[in-house]
Amino acid sequence: MASTTNLLATLGDLERESFVSLLSKLIGESKHVQNNPPELIPQEDRVVKHVLDSLLPFSTSTGGGPLLLNHVAYLPGRGNLIVEYPGTVPGKILSFVGCHMDVVTANPDDWDFDPFTLSIDGDKLRGRGTTDCLGHVALVTQLMKKLGETKPKLKSTVVAVFIANEENSAITGVGVDALVNNGLLNKLKDGPLFWIDTADKQPCVGTGGMIPWKLNVTGKLFHSGLAHKAINALELAMDALKEIQLRFYHDFPPHPREQVYGFATPSTMKPTQWSYPGGGINQIPGECTISGDVRLTPFYNVKDVMKKLQEYVNNINENIQKLETRGPVSKYVLPDENIKGSLTLTFDEALSGVACDLNSRGFHVLCKATEEVVGHVKPYSITGSLPLIRELQDEGFDVQTSGYGLMVTYHAKNEYCLFTDMSQGYGVFARIISQLEDSE
Repeated sequence: MASTTNLLATLGDLERESFVSLLSKLIGESKHVQNNPPELIPQEDRVVKHVLDSLLPFSTSTGGGPLLLNHVAYLPGRGNLIVEYPGTVPGKILSFVGCHMDVVTANPDDWDFDPFTLSIDGDKLRGRGTTDCLGHVALVTQLMKKLGETKPKLKSTVVAVFIANEENSAITGVGVDALVNNGLLNKLKDGPLFWIDTADKQPCVGTGGMIPWKLNVTGKLFHSGLAHKAINALELAMDALKEIQLRFYHDFPPHPREQVYGFATPSTMKPTQWSYPGGGINQIPGECTISGDVRLTPFYNVKDVMKKLQEYVNNINENIQKLETRGPVSKYVLPDENIKGSLTLTFDEALSGVACDLNSRGFHVLCKATEEVVGHVKPYSITGSLPLIRELQDEGFDVQTSGYGLMVTYHAKNEYCLFTDMSQGYGVFARIISQLEDSE
């Protein structure tokens, strides 16, 4: 079998010209893989085509090499691609998953350069998808291409899974969820699965769940000069939300394991949007809506929190007369008219967070490889959310996450990545494969 030294020499370094050439083609498709239905539905097969063009010469499909290619589409034009480099030991496997071929939207008018064409500024590779996640698609493609070219004899099977439909969950049954449901990734459970879709070159060991919520508040509209005849929906919303937040932070305080995982913040529940139907400055509004989200560390259960939030709202509605008010005529009940203010809570689709297994072989090899290549290792956790990976963990996969773009440009205008960071990512992947060759 390939020794560690020989394998690293065989895989070498990331070849800039080949990487940039492929990335240029992928960024050239980014306009067509923006994911914001119903207006923008990505056509991920436009990206698949370029990946296949790189890998087909080294595949069993052409007889030119050992790579096994499986292009799987559940909707026309919206494919996934599974690439396998076979090892010699049955059941010994590792995988690089999560490189998605859709991107978030970009408005060229807001950018300093064309988001849909790769531009190069020294070490900077600029364009929509360079960090998230077409840069990773190109990077992992280069790794699999090198394996196909050089044909090192490995005990481990190495699998790359390029996925559709990561950036939006309005349409399901297209990407990794469908691959899992159809059993196409089952054998990846036998080894570590590295989800390559984060940033800053360090292991991301924890992510947050997200619960989008909407609080509709009903009061009674009236003239602002006769405030005693109104129920001010804005004041009711503020006072009710404060009470809901106080109860949330009492029931879901900072969890002891958050420090172990290095979470930047504990769980939070806060408003992010406010709307009301409009009216004159001399009208006390009779309705309004506050929207926001809960960001939940993975040590709490999303369904438990949703149940609790609904209980808070029910309790406030039943005891609305006890809610703190503002000033001598501010009130949320008008007994003479038999009118009470009321709250209605609704939720959009929630996501669960994930805490990676800090004792797994996958975590240890990722940390060691990162330290060797980057020079230090500092795992981190955020209450930002990554869709899909909690479901993989619940299905029995050893999920570890990392990425080699830049967090500061994630989903941002003027997105870019650094070639040197991507090159280090390639080095980390090579060392992960090498370490797992040495382990039983």
